[in-house]
Amino acid sequence: MNTISIKSLSIGLAFAISFSCSNKSTDEQSDNSVKNKTVTAKDILGNPAYQAISYEGYREKSRQIQPSVDQLKEDLKILSAMGIKILRTYNVQFAHASNLLKAIHELKSEDSGFEMYVMLGAWIDCKNAWTDQAPDHDIESEQNEGEINRAVALANQYPDIVKILAVGNEAMVKWAASYYVQPAVILKWVNYLQSLKAEGKLSKDLWITSSDDFASWGGGDSSYHVEDLEKLIKAVDYISMHTYPYHNTHYNPDFWRVPAEEGKLTDIEQVDKAMIRALKFAQSQYDSVSNYMKSLGVNKPVHIGETGWASSSDGLYGADGSRATDEYKQARYYQLMREWTNEAGISCFFFEGFNEPWKDAGNPNGSENHFGLFTEQGVAKYALWKQVDNGTFKNLVRNGKPITKSYEGDEKKLLKDVLVPPAK
Repeated sequence: MNTISIKSLSIGLAFAISFSCSNKSTDEQSDNSVKNKTVTAKDILGNPAYQAISYEGYREKSRQIQPSVDQLKEDLKILSAMGIKILRTYNVQFAHASNLLKAIHELKSEDSGFEMYVMLGAWIDCKNAWTDQAPDHDIESEQNEGEINRAVALANQYPDIVKILAVGNEAMVKWAASYYVQPAVILKWVNYLQSLKAEGKLSKDLWITSSDDFASWGGGDSSYHVEDLEKLIKAVDYISMHTYPYHNTHYNPDFWRVPAEEGKLTDIEQVDKAMIRALKFAQSQYDSVSNYMKSLGVNKPVHIGETGWASSSDGLYGADGSRATDEYKQARYYQLMREWTNEAGISCFFFEGFNEPWKDAGNPNGSENHFGLFTEQGVAKYALWKQVDNGTFKNLVRNGKPITKSYEGDEKKLLKDVLVPPAK
């Protein structure tokens, strides 16, 4: 069967449309705990009153077209209305990060109640990354020093906003074949930043980490269990790990396929059980990192620096692939991850706020372009329909247009695109 029947979905609709980003009483209690004091990373990470999301505001098919400060302010108001208070960025090579910090600063000046913090990323590469020469994964790029220095300068310019510095993004995982480095490179820069803190050249409350795949943090293949990784785990202030059940519906699909005993369930029951398995998959990867860290005699926070679920794909995850991709499943995954991490005291930087069409510019239907909870036009996907109905985004705009619902709010039309996972 290619799509889920509308009748069979009636039981599950409430799951995707009723989720609220945070619990009011919990938020109020948590807010009171940090009120009237300087907020630090320790205060906000793992605090359900401070929801986190990955964000870059690119609206076009090229990053050469940078979003303006005013455009970034539009997005910030939308994300703030959702309850988002921590953003994760990825590099300081472009003007985006500095403009984002400027936009937050201006909004705080305009409204004393506006609150937003940033996990600022510094991109790390190996030698010859992104060139026509073979990458040398044992030597780092000469660009890394400048990237770190720019990140330090921004952290010192906006100490009230930048609460975390992340050295690299998926920079140690070996499937990042274009640019990955050895753990020694990340360790070098983490130690450098920690030394700046010790010398008073960075805020002592600024937390330093690296944001990488669960395997890079020792949660997978034992080939990653090297001495420099052990040193890195001891050097960071917390571990920021990535988990992607979505991608594993293709690369590691055993958890995803419908077992024989579920074959007689309704379509929606099959889908919902698959999404529960996706949650458990993410939880198992989280536990694997935490357990490896503890095996080294280390006990520090582990947060989820990135996870997400694309809403459209014409490739590996679409109708002719793992059949993982649609807005219903994205909404369920978002709901399940928020519920789990809020309850467990884990920050979850959900990927991502808005679609970024530059990611697969040559293929508009490629999954990488569709991880946002909003489209690039500012249309709210199914995960946020309830918030649109509740007036969360009233008087807010993206590109001058009000926030509306995908599929023009027609659930019957949306549900026709929902796919049942393959049978085992």
